[in-house]
Amino acid sequence: MLSPSSTEMIRATLPVVGAAISDITALFYRKMFAAHPELERDLFNRGNQQQGEQQKALAGAIAAFAALQLEPDQARVDLILSRIANKHASLGIEPAQYAIVHTHLFAAIVEVLGDAVTAEVAAAWDEVYWLMAETLISMEAGLYQAAGVAVGDVWRQVRVRERRHESADTVSFVLTSADGAALPSFAPGQYLSVGVHLPDGARQIRQYSLSSAPSSDDWRITVKRVDAQSLPDGVIPAGEVSNFLFRNVFEGDMLNVTTPFGDLVLQDDDAPLLLVSAGIGCTPMMGMLSHLADTEDSRPISVLHADRSPSNHAHRAELTELVERLPFAVMHRWYEDLGARRPEGHLREGRADLGEVTIAPGTRAYLCGPLPFMLGIREALLAKQVPAENIHYEVFGPDSWAVAPA
Repeated sequence: MLSPSSTEMIRATLPVVGAAISDITALFYRKMFAAHPELERDLFNRGNQQQGEQQKALAGAIAAFAALQLEPDQARVDLILSRIANKHASLGIEPAQYAIVHTHLFAAIVEVLGDAVTAEVAAAWDEVYWLMAETLISMEAGLYQAAGVAVGDVWRQVRVRERRHESADTVSFVLTSADGAALPSFAPGQYLSVGVHLPDGARQIRQYSLSSAPSSDDWRITVKRVDAQSLPDGVIPAGEVSNFLFRNVFEGDMLNVTTPFGDLVLQDDDAPLLLVSAGIGCTPMMGMLSHLADTEDSRPISVLHADRSPSNHAHRAELTELVERLPFAVMHRWYEDLGARRPEGHLREGRADLGEVTIAPGTRAYLCGPLPFMLGIREALLAKQVPAENIHYEVFGPDSWAVAPA
């Protein structure tokens, strides 16, 4: 908790800092990467940096955390910090790195705001930063301990036992330990990080959901190749890691991956479930459904998936088989292009629409897919009286939802 004097100073200066926070975070990254180029090369996602997404997420997280010190909402603080802590743990972040961030972040604050940063203002924002940082350090220590690893020691080598196409632009990799022993278990819905050394010498890291059941001795991830996209306001570059994995990794190859982390996990209760995905967002749902089928779960389960077409739908047949194994599960599918098929039953053409979907009282909803898709689904669920605390989600890349207004 902030001291009373810092609380009042943050209240007075939050509008000014909040208005400049995007400039501050952009300058912060430039300063930090100039001093530590290895962080940009080997730790941070270069694609997100180029598009400005990481800067927006950091700006939002800092501003939201500061605002929540003025009007406390512990559940929202927990949501923001749990998501960050799991992501940090999956990267092997260590406490000393928070000091590096502090140095360059505050240098950026001073440069952007100039004389407005008095000693009192600096002290208050310093207190906010270290309150956030120390909370994250503690949470990450707990995650490392629960995973049975030393702080930051999350990387291991695994062997690709099987590679299989799940759609034209999507492949899955079954990963096994280098020595043949069972890999550590995980909670259905969690992800791991994959680190690859690219031709220019950089090590880039991305997170991929585990799309297999925790009962397996192996792990499976599913990778969608991301092509460059031309948009009215610019070009989204092709995915560096997804294309590298798609084109270069085959059976028998070794990969560097981390211990699984992630907080999109099934709650330990018997609440009705709603699993909603779009595109490659099906992967955490595959892990959850595999677990539910293996444990012969008998609760009501609704599975909703949206995709461009049946041929684009990764794990399409496997998804159908898993739903059929669950006695009280029903599946709804939407495709923007059905081709020669006709809509029938729970197979529809167009975009996902919850208007005709019955939501059982007490349902827990789990969402994964593009951010606009999930925001639309969330609004529809709220309109159907699903409590916000029952709506869980996964975002790969910088998380702007967790820091958006509730």
